[in-house]
Amino acid sequence: MHTAASPALLVIAHGSRDPRHAATVRALVRRVRALRPELRVEVGFLDFDAPAVPDVLAALAAAGVRDVVAQPLLLTRAFHAKADIPAVLRAAPAGMRVRQAGVLGPSPLLLAALEQRLYEAGLDPADKATTGVVLASAGSTDPEAIAVIADIAREWRRTGWCAVRPAFASAALPPTGQAVHLLRGLPGVRRVAVAPYVLAPGFLPDRIARGAAEADVLGGVLGDSPFVARVLLERFDACRRFATDLAHPSARADHVAAGLLDLPAVG
Repeated sequence: MHTAASPALLVIAHGSRDPRHAATVRALVRRVRALRPELRVEVGFLDFDAPAVPDVLAALAAAGVRDVVAQPLLLTRAFHAKADIPAVLRAAPAGMRVRQAGVLGPSPLLLAALEQRLYEAGLDPADKATTGVVLASAGSTDPEAIAVIADIAREWRRTGWCAVRPAFASAALPPTGQAVHLLRGLPGVRRVAVAPYVLAPGFLPDRIARGAAEADVLGGVLGDSPFVARVLLERFDACRRFATDLAHPSARADHVAAGLLDLPAVG
């Protein structure tokens, strides 16, 4: 049962002019609520869609909620996680404690979600060892985010794929189509699959799909995968645990590394 004294989870999505984006985010939030019915879970958007994050925070404050864990619906720690979201959270209502959880990736559960989408799209699990995969992300101008995608590709390759290459829909190279072409030329690759490392449909995921025209399989967006919902709850739990452990000096370095921000109550 939700109580005002219990922490609430605020899922923060970027928002999009594409209505599929908000619909997918809300489906994921419903999945999270189903996994943990006793937790109050709300969603807010930075742009384009409603409700806006400040409006959700105001509604929670009006309902007596004083403790909020804000979960960025982001796969890498780039500009939105480092700047936009902390800025909007610092304007939370007076007396509200807001903690920003780490971004969703990387996580073994997200790799499981990527594979789930490829198998749903028709890839046979028995063909894993002869399949080259393009790990196609939205892209970023942040070098840290680009490096994380490359690390994920290397880690995923170790789970049994013939090859895994990163690709980007914007701001970085190679694009999806070029990565597909590169994989075609590798020894042992009999088929090529494109795995969109994106959470919801929109402009950049559509660009990934166009770049996958010459691939054999195109997976769906991560969306409301139960694996993604589990990552959300893992980040929520970790944020609460680290915030509690901040009184212990040994926990402080882990807290910073995890990207968790404890934003004190205003007023």
